[in-house]
Amino acid sequence: MQFVANGPDIPDALLQAHEEGRVVLFCGAGISYPAGLPGFKGLVDKIYQRVGTTCTAIEQEAYNREHFDATLDLLERRLPGQRIAVRKALAEVLQPNWRSKGATDTHAALLQLARLREGSIRLVTTNFDRVFERAAHRTKQRFSAYAAPMLPIPKSSRWDGLVYLHGLLPAKVDDSTLHRLVLTSGDFGLAYLTERWAARFVSELFRNYVVCFVGYSINDPVLRYMMDALAADRMLGEVTPQAYALGDCEPGQEQVKTVEWEAKGVCPVLYEVPGGSQDHSALHKTLTAWADTYRDGILGKERIVVDYAVARPSASSRQDDFVGRMLWALSHESGLPAKRFADFNPAPPIEWLEAFSEDRYQHGDWSHFKVPRRADVDDKLRFSLIRRPAPYGRAPWMSLVSAGAAGSDWDDVMFHLARWLVRHLNDPALIIWLAQRGAHLHERLPALIEDELDRFVRLDAIALSCHARLTKRSG
Repeated sequence: MQFVANGPDIPDALLQAHEEGRVVLFCGAGISYPAGLPGFKGLVDKIYQRVGTTCTAIEQEAYNREHFDATLDLLERRLPGQRIAVRKALAEVLQPNWRSKGATDTHAALLQLARLREGSIRLVTTNFDRVFERAAHRTKQRFSAYAAPMLPIPKSSRWDGLVYLHGLLPAKVDDSTLHRLVLTSGDFGLAYLTERWAARFVSELFRNYVVCFVGYSINDPVLRYMMDALAADRMLGEVTPQAYALGDCEPGQEQVKTVEWEAKGVCPVLYEVPGGSQDHSALHKTLTAWADTYRDGILGKERIVVDYAVARPSASSRQDDFVGRMLWALSHESGLPAKRFADFNPAPPIEWLEAFSEDRYQHGDWSHFKVPRRADVDDKLRFSLIRRPAPYGRAPWMSLVSAGAAGSDWDDVMFHLARWLVRHLNDPALIIWLAQRGAHLHERLPALIEDELDRFVRLDAIALSCHARLTKRSG
C-alpha cells in the first residue's frame, strides 16, 4: 500500500512481516541525503578534493565503471603512507549539515520502524556517519550500537541494537578506528572474502529475517558485495526469505529497474524520481508516514479509516491508492479499525463494497490474514477482503454429514463490515450486489438485517410518539 501519494507501494507481505517483527531495515547512503551527506560517488569526489589530487588513468577507469571502492583502493596505494590521510578526509567530508530541513527526520523514522513492540531494536547500516545518534537524541530514543568488526549474532535472542556493518566514525579523531572502516575494495575483500566476518553476518541475517534495503542504488558497490555473499550461500542450498529494496526509478524505467533488482534476487519496491533530479522526497515522506502509523499501532490504522471513510473509492488512483490504505487498515485482526468504519457517521458510501470485493490479494498475502501459506506457489489464487480463506480457528470441518453450516465463521473484521453493510438496506445497489453473487446469505447476516429492521421500527415509534406529543401541545 502507499502511505503517501506518489510514494512506493509497499507490498502487504512486507507490511505484515514488519508488523510481526520479522523485518530488518538495511540502510545505505541515500537515507543521509537530507543531512547534506553524499552518496558513494560524491564521497569519492570530495575525498579527491580534500587530499588535493585528481584521478590517474586507471583510477578514472574504475570511477567511470562506478567501482568507487576500487577507485579509493587505487588512490590509497598510489599515496604511500597516505591511507590515514584518505580516512581523515573521509571524516571531514561526512560532517552533516544539522541546519538542513529534515536533516534527521528519516533516521528518526527508521529508528521507530526498527523498534519492536516490546522495545528492542534491530537495524543495520553501512553508513559511517553518526546521524542516527543525533536523531535518537532529538526524539529521545535510546539504542545500543555495534561497530564493525565487533558484530552481534543476528538472532532475535541475542540482538538488540543498531549495527554499523562497515564501521562508525569516531566522535573524536582516532586513527585505529579510521583504519577499521570498510571503505576500499581491499577492505571489502577482507570483510567479505578473506576474514568473512561481514559475509557471515549478512548470511545469518538473510536466513533469519526479511531484509529490506533502504537508500541504495542498483549499482551500489556495497550492495554488490552483500548480494555476492548471499549468492554463494544459495549455491550451497541455503533457503532465505524474500528480500526487498525501496528503489528509485525515473518515469518509464519501471520494467528495466525491476529486472535489474530481480536479477540480484531482490524484490523492488519502486518510487518515482523525476528525470534528471535528485528528488527522493517520496521515499523520505513514506518512511516518516509509515513510522508514524506503526508507532500509533491500531490508532494509526483507525486514523486511516477516519481519513477516507466518506471518500469515493473511484477517486483512488495508482498515484494515490487510498483504497489500498483503507484495505490494509481494515484487515487488522483486532477488528477495531473495521468497527470504526462500521460505526462511522455518516455511513461510509456503498461504493466501498466494490473495493472490498476486488480480488486484489494473492498467494503471498495469506499470512496477512493469519492463514498458513503453502510452500508451493499458487499463481492463480485470488481473493478479496470479504471473500477469503479462513484461518485455522474459523475454518469449517470437512465431514461426510453436514450440520447445515454454509461456510466458515466470521472473524471480527468480517462481522463489522457486515454491520456496515446492513446500514445500506434501503439502497438498491446492495440488493443488486447480493443478487449478482447468488443471494445466498451467510447464516449470521439475516440476524443483523433483522436487528437493523427492528431499529428502524423503534425509531419510527419514537418519531410517531414525539409527533403525537407535539400535536397535542399545539392543539
